[in-house]
Amino acid sequence: MPEMLIIKPSALRDIVHGLQVATSIKAQRPEWRISWIVRDIFAPLVRSCAAVDQIYVFRRHEGVRGFFRTMKEVRKQEFDLVLDFQGLLRTGLMTKWARGKKKIGRADAREGAGFFYDEKLASTAAGAQTHVLDTLLQFCTVVGAEPQLAGPLRFRDLERLPLAFMDSRRGARPILIFPDSGHPAKKWDGYVQLTALLIREGGRKVVWAGNNYLPCKETFPEGAFVNLTGNTSLTSLPALLAKADWVISNDSGPMHLSAAMGFKTIGIFGPTDPRVYGPYPIKSPTNFAIQAPVGDMRLLSAKEVFSTFNRIEKISPKTTGVSPLVASQ
Repeated sequence: MPEMLIIKPSALRDIVHGLQVATSIKAQRPEWRISWIVRDIFAPLVRSCAAVDQIYVFRRHEGVRGFFRTMKEVRKQEFDLVLDFQGLLRTGLMTKWARGKKKIGRADAREGAGFFYDEKLASTAAGAQTHVLDTLLQFCTVVGAEPQLAGPLRFRDLERLPLAFMDSRRGARPILIFPDSGHPAKKWDGYVQLTALLIREGGRKVVWAGNNYLPCKETFPEGAFVNLTGNTSLTSLPALLAKADWVISNDSGPMHLSAAMGFKTIGIFGPTDPRVYGPYPIKSPTNFAIQAPVGDMRLLSAKEVFSTFNRIEKISPKTTGVSPLVASQ
């Protein structure tokens, strides 16, 4: 059985995209055994992905000692292919230290990582507006597979939590919202107002989720709102997404995971281009993006998002081939 090592330690969005590529490779070339170097905080998700056979855990907080500890384990195996999905100095050094017959990296590798490759992947021809996942999917070609998705992500052995808080209200499953973002420019401040509109005018149940606690001082009817921010584990995230009717999020890892699993997803975008960073596949009738006017999140109102959501909800279950990019006017 041929052995492949994928190097993609972080971050969540990038790992989700990498898992989509691994899933496509596995579906088209099931003879390959796929191993993965991943940071400890993301290890549960990668370990649970059905396409990944083995993981090597990298503990970045241990510094140089953690690096060499990980690579000592990696070097016990010789790989037929080593693929650097990240293209930075640290992953370039991991590529160098791994025992591989052939080492391939990104054409746009930075920080000198390209010096450690035997070959660089050819760039896509679409130019600056190429989606980041379309670029990564080119790694499929190194094993003779097509650079296209083979289906949604699937996970195994996930933590099973009692999810009674995700029960439906008035016959509709809840809307799951991720109101936080690691980048201030990507963070929309209208989620409290949007939640109030969804509950009071839409009659929906809303659940907030995410790593960091965010308060919501509005008062809602009992059972209409649940705040899980600061109390959302990575291992339970796929199960949580699966219970939602819609997922609404800033440009973030959970948004990309929701889209990768095939769930109905709306991304709210500011300065980043949804054609490059939007929920993928961007032409899927379940994936949508709402972009703030001139890329400024402060100019996007909750009423606009609520109105757009109502339009999307009406057409999404019935229509295929609908453009997923919904720009705010």
